[in-house]
Amino acid sequence: MWAEFRRSLAFKLFLAFLAVTITVALLGIGITQYITRQEFSQLVSSNARASFSARVLTYYQEHGSWEGLNLQTLERVAPLPTPSPPQPQPRREAQPRPSGYLMMLADAEGKVIIPVPPYRQGDYLPEDLLAEGEPLLLDGEQIGTVITLGGPPPYDPRERHYLQRSNRALLYAALGATLLALALSLWFSRQLTLPLRRLTAAIRSMAGGRLGQQVDLHSRDEVGELAEAFNQMSRELARLNAQREQMTADIAHDLRTPLTVLSGYLESMADGVLQPTPERLEAMLQEVRRLHRLVADLRTLSLADAGALRLQKTPLDPAELLAQAVSAYQPLAAQQNIHLSGQAADNIPTIHADGDRLLQVLDNLVSNALRHTPPGGQVWCTAKAGEGNDRRSVIFSVRDTGEGIAPQDLPHIFERLYRADKARSEGQSGLGLAIARSLVEAHGGRIWAESTPGMGSAFFFAIPI
Repeated sequence: MWAEFRRSLAFKLFLAFLAVTITVALLGIGITQYITRQEFSQLVSSNARASFSARVLTYYQEHGSWEGLNLQTLERVAPLPTPSPPQPQPRREAQPRPSGYLMMLADAEGKVIIPVPPYRQGDYLPEDLLAEGEPLLLDGEQIGTVITLGGPPPYDPRERHYLQRSNRALLYAALGATLLALALSLWFSRQLTLPLRRLTAAIRSMAGGRLGQQVDLHSRDEVGELAEAFNQMSRELARLNAQREQMTADIAHDLRTPLTVLSGYLESMADGVLQPTPERLEAMLQEVRRLHRLVADLRTLSLADAGALRLQKTPLDPAELLAQAVSAYQPLAAQQNIHLSGQAADNIPTIHADGDRLLQVLDNLVSNALRHTPPGGQVWCTAKAGEGNDRRSVIFSVRDTGEGIAPQDLPHIFERLYRADKARSEGQSGLGLAIARSLVEAHGGRIWAESTPGMGSAFFFAIPI
């Protein structure tokens, strides 16, 4: 279990969250400690300067001058309180902070009263140093200047104890935040990878043959888009698999029917029940031709799938090609009482294509139109120059006045695994339109259909010039 978790994306996300949390915590501790120490040092310096100023001012008020003032006399003016360190440490006397530590006093004329090296008592300070000091005022009159040199004064035990407690509290807070972030990171990493685990389970289920799996995710992020794409793929695979099974059954039926007829005739003739008359031999020949057409259709599709469909391209006149296709089906159209016509536009350009393959496309479309047009109807074919696939092309069309194609069937009629009653009639291989699409696309063209139920259909295909 642990080894599997260590290899998971959730564990990697957990480590990433944890690394970010620890980094932020360490930076927060460092920055907070630095700012706290700086602010506390400024506070200590300010308090020390205020205490020093108050003492020297008290001395001046008591004596009326700076005469006799030094560090020893200053300590007697206002001795510092002796702090006691907090329990449970034993009580001990703390040394008072030297009040003159790095603090220098000069009188109103700038003469040093309490010196700090390198200055000595009685020296006169430069104007720029006096300008940095803090003036001492008594009744609105400046009686001296306090100058602070160097860093802040040293901390007394109580101040050090305060900083230690602050640092300890900050460390505990950071540790608590890290532990909380640890738990939240683990939870978030598992939640973020939960949709992926569901997708993985669904994919494995599909790999086991259970198509049509759906993942119930409602998020609108990238994972949600991935789940929606998977659901769409799963539905499409299930649909295509069902159509494949249906096609297999249809092809088996198409093979079984002529084989049954042939077997029946041959067995009857072998037993002497039937005589091999010309009519019976012709019926058997028709069934053989039917089998040949089915095998040829399947071979054409297999070649197209493999990209091995060879085209013998030559310059072709679209008008002649259209006339040839229409002429071939005139007898069948007349037999069904259907008016079949064809017309090509004037000055139509020549195309470079495989004439036999394009004639096969037209044959499929015209025969399909005749099958679905009732007696008294019309089928007309045209060819003209136009735009196809954003290229200059010749566009062929075959229109009929048949029953039309249902809207739900129209997007699928060129799929080889799709069979719609209104698009492909009973007794056919169901591959004609799929073959037409493969042949047109092999020429770099495009094929499409338009239909209004009850009013007929129109099939178009464009061949680049």
